[in-house]
Amino acid sequence: MLAYPELVRSGMVVKLVELLTHENVDIVIDVVELIKELTDEDVGNEADEDEDEDEDEAGSSREKGMKLLIDGLLENTVLELLVSNLARMNEAEESDRQGVYNTLNVFENILAFNPAVSRTLVTNTSLLKWLLERVQAKTHDDNRVYTSELLAIILQDNRQNRLDFGKAGGVDTLLQVLSQYRKKDPVDADEVEFMENLFDSLCSSLAEPEIKSLFLAGEGVELMVIMMKEKMLARSRSIKVLDFAMQGTAGTACCEMFVEALGLKTLFSAFMGKAKKQKNPLATTPASEDATHILGIISSLFSNIPSDSTARVRLLTKFVESDYEKVDRLLEIRESAEARLAVTNKEIEQERREMIADGEEVGPEDEDRWYLRKVDGGL
Repeated sequence: MLAYPELVRSGMVVKLVELLTHENVDIVIDVVELIKELTDEDVGNEADEDEDEDEDEAGSSREKGMKLLIDGLLENTVLELLVSNLARMNEAEESDRQGVYNTLNVFENILAFNPAVSRTLVTNTSLLKWLLERVQAKTHDDNRVYTSELLAIILQDNRQNRLDFGKAGGVDTLLQVLSQYRKKDPVDADEVEFMENLFDSLCSSLAEPEIKSLFLAGEGVELMVIMMKEKMLARSRSIKVLDFAMQGTAGTACCEMFVEALGLKTLFSAFMGKAKKQKNPLATTPASEDATHILGIISSLFSNIPSDSTARVRLLTKFVESDYEKVDRLLEIRESAEARLAVTNKEIEQERREMIADGEEVGPEDEDRWYLRKVDGGL
């Protein structure tokens, strides 16, 4: 890592990037692998562990060196060249397939160090278009999984990226790809990860009102309701997507469509624990997460559906039928949350007393940590 500043000053970074334009694709693939190794966040850790320097100083040295390298790469348009080379690689060939994987790895390494670069990737390159095309591939492989992961990273917390995703037809693309999981489950853990990455991408993008509109127009609500009914692995993720789609005033239309699509029956069946879930060893979503998103959907329905509408009456009727069993269920959930919270509060107070007794100061970080524990405990 200490050699990185000299690598930049000597002009080697410039020469390295220039090799990405070489007419021989094999040379390009080798250069991509080298850049991947250089931008790996773990590079230099072993060397620093062998040195007798302060850990904080070593970390600072690694970070400064990595920043110099990545800034040097970006200044020499490495992103644009890497993306343009994706079209030159034939994934039917093992070496080219590995070259694509390493290219995606470089993007991930750079984004891990500087998440703001995600905007540059979307505005200055055609990567978003490539990602959306690649996730539609019929053959499932490691590169397809990696593509879905990178898409989720790019959409994680950038409004403009999400809007560009919508303009590029991303919502319809993901809905089309995910529709295959209505009737069948992923075949292995890798494909489960692929599916979940696409659902996460949808959830992130649905934070924007414009994406909610595209989701509604693309019949996303209807598809998610169907997935809820089918009770496959995608069921839990469809509940999460609906929760995100129906949140806030911008989610009102999605709430109304949810009722029109006959989603209430399936929702409250899951709420009451009556829906039979398939026992699948590949399942990764805990029941508590389903319950959280179901409550979120119910909250959005009450917040967004007009009080004088037929949909509102249908919603209220669900709480009246079967001798108010849904109301009883809500009270059970509240009592359970209060009981868990009481235990958590007791543990936190004990820790607080012990810290004070030991002469330790209770700081904001401690309060934040305890607050998160309270949230997990039922707050």
